Amino acid sequence: MTKYDLALKQALIEECLSARSVHEVALRHSLSASLLRRWIKGYEQHGAAGLATKYSHYDAQFKLKVLQCIEQDGLSAQQACIQFDIRGPSSIRQWKRLYDEGGLEALHPHRARESSMPRKASEQPNVSPAKPADAELTPKQMLEELEYLRAENAYPKKARCLDPSGSTHCATKKAQAVQGLRHEHRLALLLRAAGLARSTFYYQSKALVADKHAALKERIKSVYHRHKGRYGYRRITAVLGCHGEVINHKKVQRLMQLMDLKSLVKVKKYRSYRGSEGLVASDLLKREFKAEAPNQKWVTDVTEFKVKGQKLFLSPVMDLYNGEILAYQINPRPEFKMVSAMLEQAFERLNPDDKPILHSDQGWQYRQPAYRHMLGRKKIQQSMSRKGNCLDNAAMESFFGTLKSEFFYLQSFESVEQLASGLEDYIAYYNQERISLRLNGLSPVQFRTQALNP
Repeated sequence: MTKYDLALKQALIEECLSARSVHEVALRHSLSASLLRRWIKGYEQHGAAGLATKYSHYDAQFKLKVLQCIEQDGLSAQQACIQFDIRGPSSIRQWKRLYDEGGLEALHPHRARESSMPRKASEQPNVSPAKPADAELTPKQMLEELEYLRAENAYPKKARCLDPSGSTHCATKKAQAVQGLRHEHRLALLLRAAGLARSTFYYQSKALVADKHAALKERIKSVYHRHKGRYGYRRITAVLGCHGEVINHKKVQRLMQLMDLKSLVKVKKYRSYRGSEGLVASDLLKREFKAEAPNQKWVTDVTEFKVKGQKLFLSPVMDLYNGEILAYQINPRPEFKMVSAMLEQAFERLNPDDKPILHSDQGWQYRQPAYRHMLGRKKIQQSMSRKGNCLDNAAMESFFGTLKSEFFYLQSFESVEQLASGLEDYIAYYNQERISLRLNGLSPVQFRTQALNP
């Protein structure tokens, strides 16, 4: 059975031709990009026959014709393989070597087999063939011999460096040593010095690469699925860092792409309109969304959800110190009692000396005399955004965008009761578990607890 059957090759080629890059497809299926390009070129020139595995033995005249065409047209071995439908460029390189050494006679099949396949120890002749003296070598042969001797000298040093115990007979150790010297010497010379077959080298190299990041991939997938696809590579990197694993975010991004994992959060977009009625307070916040301590700056707003033709409204209060949701109310109608109940719940988080600014938009709920009276009773300063300018309350709008992208848009709900239950679970998760890069990789509750108990 061949390593890659015809059906697999055709499927990969169709995937490349359907607006996907060769490199992306090769990376997804752990293939060599050059091998995939050769299949595509062979398919374009010879059809399905160009993908079939070839075991033909070519005669000397055919081999000479290929070599002459390469010389006259300036083709590479890869291009010649595609044009003449030959199995691989290594065959052509072997033909050229044989032709340079022995001319046309060396290209006959029996000569090629004798020269390319080493004899067993029992079949070796008693008398070794005489090697030409140094004086009889051409300059090109002397340079090739020097290049091989350098590779032969470098290989054992690299092998001992990787494994001081000296167990260099292992194929895995040999492949590691050869891989480490590939940027300095030709692969063919290194394999000859190591006594390692080319197929064995590629098998061992692929096995090493495949297992290199297996454990890390499992940890990334565990964090990704635990947070239901809400985390991208930056937050996953931060989570791994919190567990003592220092890793570059680019590696996490690359491995997530290989596993086809990406954040499911959609682009956040806010649209709203508020009518004008009642009194409007000044903008005391002035887009200063950072607070030095808890209960200095609060923000609030109301957002709407729709499920099966029914509506649900959420009214939360957020502390800008750590982004924590201090209080919230859920109601099927946007009534004032929802906002007043939320305020009473938030007031329980205040210390006697706390006098925060509470910022909102110009919604009708926040213009009511009862709302201003409740704030005045606790000596809380009221602040409002300018008309039609949602960026003045960007911190609250950002929370709504995160809530809908990470929770509401990722699930389907059968009723508003199911949605209300899910909102309570998500807000608890947001406060206690969901990390923020702005908070040094901590959740809002963890950040507040760490600051109060250093």
